[in-house]
Amino acid sequence: MGLLSFIKDAGEKLFGRGEAQAAVGADKSAAANAAAAKAIEDYIAAMKLDADGLKVEFDGANATVTVSGTAPDQATREKIVLCCGNVAGVGNVIDNMSVSHAEPEAQYYTVVRGDTLSKIAKQYYGNANAYMPIFEANRPMLTHPDKIYPGQVLRIPPKA
Repeated sequence: MGLLSFIKDAGEKLFGRGEAQAAVGADKSAAANAAAAKAIEDYIAAMKLDADGLKVEFDGANATVTVSGTAPDQATREKIVLCCGNVAGVGNVIDNMSVSHAEPEAQYYTVVRGDTLSKIAKQYYGNANAYMPIFEANRPMLTHPDKIYPGQVLRIPPKA
């Protein structure tokens, strides 16, 4: 996939205190970057996503996450990348991941104010009632179809 851009000030607030907070503040030390990377890895694990050899690195000076490893499928790969990017303080994700079983790639959409999953489904699928595939494609990061926020990046799977 390469490089994906995210809105740096939107997303999960994983870097709230300690060394991880320092990585997005004035201190861009290796220890702070490692703590931030660990916070992202913990978030990925909390979402019950896994990849062989998963490695997350964070560069606070550039607000960039680099993720590598081998995901079991394309959907898991894309969800891991979104977990890395939908974090406050992250502006870019370098995706160096591979997949065990190749599948068509999803598109990405950045939520803007006033968006709903139905509105997004209408734009991509031509049917506002077809929002459930988008919701399911973004689980477990989304817990309810009505809980999306501006700046969040969503996976839009290919139309079935």
